[in-house]
Amino acid sequence: MKLSRTVSYAVQATLQLAKSDSSTPVPCSKLASEGEMPERFLLQILRMLVTHGILRSTRGVDGGYSLIRPAEQVSLLEVIEAIDGPMENEQQAPDTEESDEVQDNLQSAIKEVTKTARRQLEAIKLSQLLAPPPIVEETAAKVPEV
Repeated sequence: MKLSRTVSYAVQATLQLAKSDSSTPVPCSKLASEGEMPERFLLQILRMLVTHGILRSTRGVDGGYSLIRPAEQVSLLEVIEAIDGPMENEQQAPDTEESDEVQDNLQSAIKEVTKTARRQLEAIKLSQLLAPPPIVEETAAKVPEV
């Protein structure tokens, strides 16, 4: 599955927001510079994510963007569909000499693949895509060997 540049930027920005302190909105300029994304293009993407209820936009000097829900509750499918629209099988069968039964079987197979992809993308939450925090080893008192 190939993601468009727009979807890639949307996923990248939402992951950056998931990593940040959710109580403080992050300005678009900061997301763009840290993610090496064009700011004007990113602004359009962020607006789409706000429209689809994934992000909250805060105006003002301390304004910016933040996730509306915790990263554990936002699926990869939501982000993709906010940008690209519903993931459905909209493909028309090409005019070929194949029988209607073959075309129906093909469409059925494609619908099943789409259903499976949607289910899997829905199961992947933003929190799962974040790198786990580094493990801090506790220094336990060691008993000297005799």
